[in-house]
Amino acid sequence: MRTDSSPGTLPAREHLPAAPAGTPVLDVVIPVYNEEKDLQPCVRRLHEHLARTFPYAFRITIADNASTDTTPQVAARLAAEIPEVSTFRLEQKGRGRALRAVWSASEAPVLAYMDVDLSTDLNALLPLVAPLISGHSDLAIGSRLAPSSRVVRGPKREFISRVYNLILRGSLQARFSDAQCGFKAIRRDVAQVLLPLIEDTGWFFDTEMLVLAERAGLRIHEVPVDWVDDPDSTVHIVRTATDDLKGVWRVGRALATGSLPLDRLARPFGDDPRDREIKDVPRGLARQLVGFCVVGALSTLFYLLLYSGFRVFTGSQAANALALLVSAIANTAANRRLTFGVRGRGGAVRHQAQGLVVFGIGLALTSGSLAALNAATSEPAHSTELAVLIAANLAATVLRFLLFRAWVFPDRREGGSPVAASYDTTQFRAGDVADSWRDATAQLLPVRPHDTDARDFR
Repeated sequence: MRTDSSPGTLPAREHLPAAPAGTPVLDVVIPVYNEEKDLQPCVRRLHEHLARTFPYAFRITIADNASTDTTPQVAARLAAEIPEVSTFRLEQKGRGRALRAVWSASEAPVLAYMDVDLSTDLNALLPLVAPLISGHSDLAIGSRLAPSSRVVRGPKREFISRVYNLILRGSLQARFSDAQCGFKAIRRDVAQVLLPLIEDTGWFFDTEMLVLAERAGLRIHEVPVDWVDDPDSTVHIVRTATDDLKGVWRVGRALATGSLPLDRLARPFGDDPRDREIKDVPRGLARQLVGFCVVGALSTLFYLLLYSGFRVFTGSQAANALALLVSAIANTAANRRLTFGVRGRGGAVRHQAQGLVVFGIGLALTSGSLAALNAATSEPAHSTELAVLIAANLAATVLRFLLFRAWVFPDRREGGSPVAASYDTTQFRAGDVADSWRDATAQLLPVRPHDTDARDFR
């Protein structure tokens, strides 16, 4: 549950409204580089499948990544022969660059892409985009690592894929199962705000998009796919893996420092059912208690280690104050992000200042307990000091949680001041995105081009 009522720049999730016949609902992008051999059979097969099975108008866009063979000519012929096919030429290579260019210019409310080899069975395409059309999800990906997926590929690629996804889970806490499958879709209103935050222009583009979307709280739908490896794939595995690891380091560092304005991707307050207030159920209390206890336990261990270290060369009061100060700063930062879900740098200084006030109260409790102990006995044992401090810290911890929840990180209601950072997002105003969305999909009616098409062979 969010701890603020920041509206972000995304409209509330909703099913696509009806649109006039012929207005593309889905734009499938096929990035290609020197694919003169595979491009024509791929596009014709994809077009036949969409015309036969997809209930809305669609478009297929060939994104040519500076091909040096006859790929541009093949793409031009296909665009001339098939009304639903268009071509887009880029003078620089990079799959991420191609997707950013085409998706940014497209007016279709649902954007997708797939690899030209069509390794993924096309029967997964409708399940991929249906949650985006209905408004259930923000992004959708095909997964070759889902339990019910059926995959045919060599052990080398299988090993690399699984290791890479383990790295993502361990380093970036990613929860999606397959970042590299070339079979993904995104809602256009989400893409308009998410794409400017993505730096990579190559193969890591997919991973960066998914990690940022997941960290921002967007819903990612996964579809188990049937997938057959292309033995003629031109992907350079070692170079791609190296670039991906560099990307993991860059994104991980940006997330750790809070330099990414993920609040731009917030939905309006109330769009998430967890925002709703239910009688006699404090919102987010259980999750916050668990997070606070975990952070508190680790902070207490950190504090005791610091106190024991400082106690070697200073008195008990000074050691307590120094250990409590350092651990309090770390505790506030950890609770800010992990317990109360506040992202970004905005308000961090104020939160730390308020945390220091809470620290002062904790210092008074622990210092008072030490003073009482010293008054009771002139030379208390070190173990006795630790026991008294643990008891005092438990009392201070309860008070700290109440103050954090009610004062430092309050659960803002609609109309209140947001806790999370605010950014200049005039380039991506929510109203503009929502209006253009509705304009592009004013009356979306199911359209089956083959129903009246003389080429229908059924």
